Amino acid sequence: MDKPLNKFEGIPASTVERLPQYLRVLRAMQAGGVTTTSSSALAEACGITSAGVRKDLSHLGSFGTRGVGYDVGALAWAITCALGLEAVHRLAIIGIGNLGHALANYSGYSKRGFEVAALLDVGHMVGTRTDSGMLIEHISHLERVFAREAVTMVILALPGPEAQAVAERAVAAGVHEILSFAPVVLQLPEGVVVRSVDVAGELQILAHHAATREGTS
Repeated sequence: MDKPLNKFEGIPASTVERLPQYLRVLRAMQAGGVTTTSSSALAEACGITSAGVRKDLSHLGSFGTRGVGYDVGALAWAITCALGLEAVHRLAIIGIGNLGHALANYSGYSKRGFEVAALLDVGHMVGTRTDSGMLIEHISHLERVFAREAVTMVILALPGPEAQAVAERAVAAGVHEILSFAPVVLQLPEGVVVRSVDVAGELQILAHHAATREGTS
């Protein structure tokens, strides 16, 4: 199937954040033999409104047919291209502690368009292999490893004090997309996209909701 001519530029950030959820639902439909779907079915599966689904999908082009719905395969491919997943992205995971080790052994990357190409650390894990058989290399070799493995994205699973300097090295080595689990705000050049996962912060938000609920019960 050819990539759509539309390069999907200018899609609102809020829509981009929902596209992976749509794609997950559509791929589940494909696996179940479903060939057409509706905005209401997608809305129910994703927990948003039908109008919201239609607005989001309108940024991808014209895929819906009144009275018929959306072609599941065509829509899934359009979202795949909009997310830049028609080609496999090669990941480097930096920091192979408990979290990094779990991330390295996650089996779902290939189904989502990603491949773990390199693992880097500074501790006693260097020179050992993960459960999947990947060698953990020393972070001092970052630039050489990135070039050798054609790394395109980085997952940082490092303590806060170390994350900034390592992120700067990753950017200097040509990486412009970083997923960070470090509890710091990374200061990087314009054009570098950083997605931060603050587990403690999310738990604190849940704690607020729990306290609010208990206060009103």
